[in-house]
Amino acid sequence: MSHHAQTARTLEHLRSLHVGSDMDAELMSQLARLLKRDDDGELSPEPIRFTRTNETRGIMVVGGAGSGKSHLVHRALMKFPVLAEGEYGRPRFLECSVPSPATLKSMVLEMLEKSGYGTVSPTRQVWSLVQILRERMRVTGTVVLWIDEAHDLFCADRNLILRALKSLMQGDDAVIVVLSGTEELAQVIRTDPQVQRRFSTVAFAALVPELHGDLFQQIVGDYCHRAGLGAPVEADLVGRVFHGARYRFGRAIELIVRAIEVALHAEASDLTIDHFARAWAMHEGCPADQNMFYAEQYRLLRLDQASEDAPRVSTRRRG
Repeated sequence: MSHHAQTARTLEHLRSLHVGSDMDAELMSQLARLLKRDDDGELSPEPIRFTRTNETRGIMVVGGAGSGKSHLVHRALMKFPVLAEGEYGRPRFLECSVPSPATLKSMVLEMLEKSGYGTVSPTRQVWSLVQILRERMRVTGTVVLWIDEAHDLFCADRNLILRALKSLMQGDDAVIVVLSGTEELAQVIRTDPQVQRRFSTVAFAALVPELHGDLFQQIVGDYCHRAGLGAPVEADLVGRVFHGARYRFGRAIELIVRAIEVALHAEASDLTIDHFARAWAMHEGCPADQNMFYAEQYRLLRLDQASEDAPRVSTRRRG
């Protein structure tokens, strides 16, 4: 196998890995409490009804861009056998990202397409489309409706969309609704108390070096081992990774993999901080004095600002 082919295979393997965290257990627990159990205590593919009007409940998964929300939700749904495969050989959850333009009609049309429904006229009234979607989910045995990047859904038709969410969680064919998005999603949901009370929240907390540093030190070592590289030795590497990843879990993992990619393409024997610096420069497009892995006082770097507004910091010499 050629070097390039082996590198590609190694990177594909690293990107497919799941790094478990407390968030996995939290989301799994919240999903489980929304599903009925049979007489033996086993979960069944039916939502619990919480009121006399047969209301279901939902979950908001909230975190910054790159925190790993989508991966977390998809994996959690697939971990439940009663949701992973339904009567028709397809999952009992319907997954959809918000299309553009982000309106209720475009969203419902996208959901119908994802569900395998045939062609439907976009000239139909939006509430007619919502009823078609309800019937489609009933026929296919859909238990969970997952809307990813849901913060984009509220740019227009906000009140209409909130009404639609309440509608989908009421009645004999009600479903569990999972929304994943940025912090803006939680702010929008809070504007309607009737919608807010229907949702529990799983919120991604920021990475904390004192709490997560050892875990990520192990992750770097494990990923290096899988890639056939020696692990880096710099004591402050994980702190730099955290700051560069904006203290977000998913972005930190991506940064580690990008650095390994640089090292593998360079046919290096060890992963070094220079590989992180090169990966950072390629992704961020920053000058050397703003490079997270060269700046001695890297915590002073204010990220996501124009470079002319950022403080000037000294850099390490590299041989």
